Amino acid sequence: QVQLVESGGGLVQAGGSLRLACRASGDTFNMYRMGWFRQAPGEEREFVAAISRSGTSTLVADSVKGRFTISRDNAENTVYLQMNSLNAEDTAVYYCAAHPSPSMTYTSALPNQYTYWGQGTQVTVSS
Repeated sequence: QVQLVESGGGLVQAGGSLRLACRASGDTFNMYRMGWFRQAPGEEREFVAAISRSGTSTLVADSVKGRFTISRDNAENTVYLQMNSLNAEDTAVYYCAAHPSPSMTYTSALPNQYTYWGQGTQVTVSS
C-alpha cells in the first residue's frame, strides 16, 4: 500500500506558475501509474494529467494542455505537476492518485481507476 503526500500549492497571481509535488512512500513507486486530479468548490473531481510507470506515456486534459506538464522521478518516489500560465479557473484542490499497474506504458484519466489518493493541496489563482 502506498501513501501519497502532495506539496507545492499556494496563492499565485494569474499568469504565474507553481510546481506541485507528490511524494510516495510505503511501496515500490515505479510499480504505480500516477495521476493528478482537481476539485473546485461545488464541482466534481476533474482529471488534470496522468503518467505511466515508466514515464514514457502521459495524458493531459484539454483544459490545461500546453500549460501543465506531468513528470516523475522514480529515484525520488515523486511525481510532479508543473503549472504555467495559471488563471482563476485553475483554482482548486489538487489531488495526487496512484494505482499499481502491470503495464509500463498504460495511463488513465478515470478517477475510478485509481486506488490511492493523497489529501490534496490547495491552489488559488488571483485575478
